[in-house]
Amino acid sequence: MRILLFTGKGGVGKTTTASATALRLADRGVKTLLLSTDAAHSLGDALAVPLTDAPTEVAPSLWAAQLDTQGRFEAAWRDVQSFLVDMLARGGVDVVTAEELTVLPGVDEVLALLAVRELARTGDWDALVVDCAPTAETLRLLALPEALNWYLERVFPAQRTIARSVRPLAALLGRGDTIPPDGVFDALLRLSDDLAGVRELLGDPEVTSVRLVLTPESVVVAEARRTFTALALYGYAVDVVVANRVFPAGDDPWRRQWATAQQAQLADVRESFAGLPVLELPYRPAEPVGAVALREVADGLYGALPGADPAPASPARDLLRVEPEGDGFVLRMSLPLAGRADVDAVRAGDDLVVTVAGHRRVLSLPSVLRRCVVSGGSYDGAQLQVRFRPDPELWPAEGPARRRPSPRPRPATEP
Repeated sequence: MRILLFTGKGGVGKTTTASATALRLADRGVKTLLLSTDAAHSLGDALAVPLTDAPTEVAPSLWAAQLDTQGRFEAAWRDVQSFLVDMLARGGVDVVTAEELTVLPGVDEVLALLAVRELARTGDWDALVVDCAPTAETLRLLALPEALNWYLERVFPAQRTIARSVRPLAALLGRGDTIPPDGVFDALLRLSDDLAGVRELLGDPEVTSVRLVLTPESVVVAEARRTFTALALYGYAVDVVVANRVFPAGDDPWRRQWATAQQAQLADVRESFAGLPVLELPYRPAEPVGAVALREVADGLYGALPGADPAPASPARDLLRVEPEGDGFVLRMSLPLAGRADVDAVRAGDDLVVTVAGHRRVLSLPSVLRRCVVSGGSYDGAQLQVRFRPDPELWPAEGPARRRPSPRPRPATEP
């Protein structure tokens, strides 16, 4: 199974490139499902076929779907929402307003992710190509599984224990209906397990890759650079950059100036994303709509059929690892293209909170680092390093040397 996530600034052509890639995979005989998690669905428009929430075969070996997150919300969140609606209704809030208030922010993104995992687990397809929302929404989407799972694992088990303890007393006082039933907690814990599964699937670089789509314009390239950094922070691997709508050189001054400006931006793209293939697509005289036009786009990306493999196995890359160093340990995190002033790391109990330009990730430290104290840190423009030394109160008298893990790098434990 291979999963490809396409994202980019709104209007750069990510739906077109995702559709062309899915069509090329299908033309090579790979059973492929093309999905849209963008609330403003445009897959059907690009393919020139009507789509629904259910996968529809649109070409040999190619199925497509536009996820209906509202319907999935009503099915998955009914137990929790019913309890919350009843609570608000007893407080004097009318039912319609109560239902609106209980639609949690970001739930659409959560259910879209759960749907991707659910469809991947069916085993009906060999490849999933996902047309994601524009970059800001995509980053929120990919950060959600870890963030929500961290919260659910720490808060709700304690709340459930408290609820079980006070429910008999509340019943005696006639207030038993104010304590959430076990069904509510069960639904939340199921959500926690599902989110952990989403994170495991999408965070596996051998399965999932992110592809950044951009146009060679300064504002778009700047956003793509920030997105690349944020994806590394959250532990997602980018394997391809697509530069779309590249002007060919021409004799007239207007086109020549555009081509010159774009070539300068493309040089910056190749330098910024060094080591990643940068695929270029020329500016087309007409919008590519339908299978014929999308196959021409696929030819531009991967060569004439059969062309290059659109979804080769990603090389193994350690975005996060822990290694012994001297008498202590060092945690290394890949953070390309970030500014030194934008990077911050703070120890908070058993967690390490890393912030980069407004994006935050909470990492659960492995047990060996929980028994250490932070002794320093550095950032060199590509990698964050946080150093730890053993806490004498938590290590045996002989020190960590005899109990240190093998020199082979190990990934840090993630929440």
